[in-house]
Amino acid sequence: MSEIYLKKINSVLAAIDDEGTEFISKLKTGNVYRVSIVRPRNSGFHRKFFVLLNLAYDAFEPESATYKGVECEKNRETFRSDIIILAGYYTASIRLNGDPIIKAKSISFGSMKQDEFEELYSKVIDVILARVMTNYTRDDLNDVVDEILRF
Repeated sequence: MSEIYLKKINSVLAAIDDEGTEFISKLKTGNVYRVSIVRPRNSGFHRKFFVLLNLAYDAFEPESATYKGVECEKNRETFRSDIIILAGYYTASIRLNGDPIIKAKSISFGSMKQDEFEELYSKVIDVILARVMTNYTRDDLNDVVDEILRF
């Protein structure tokens, strides 16, 4: 085993399961070990993020628009991408014709660490409150999201 999960208790790191405890017990006292600390993504928080996005998407009422004679439709993936971009999490590149293109950063578990994901979540709330759910406060929005998660 080369990967174990630890929890900080007071000023000590301790294994969270028997497998990790057994692994640590096999380490020789006095030896120096190099350790990389990575905070794993919280899947519950990831679900909370999508509950927030779904709630905002359902509240989003865009004005009707057409493009080259085609009626534009509300799209969940476009909405998610736009919210993430407006929160400041994007990459910018240049198209072949010289126009800039902005793409939302990936929020996959492998692409974004938990700390950055938590920052994104907070900024997404700011965007939603400013652009979509303008009659809500941050506390109101958090309460609704938490209530949905309880079901």
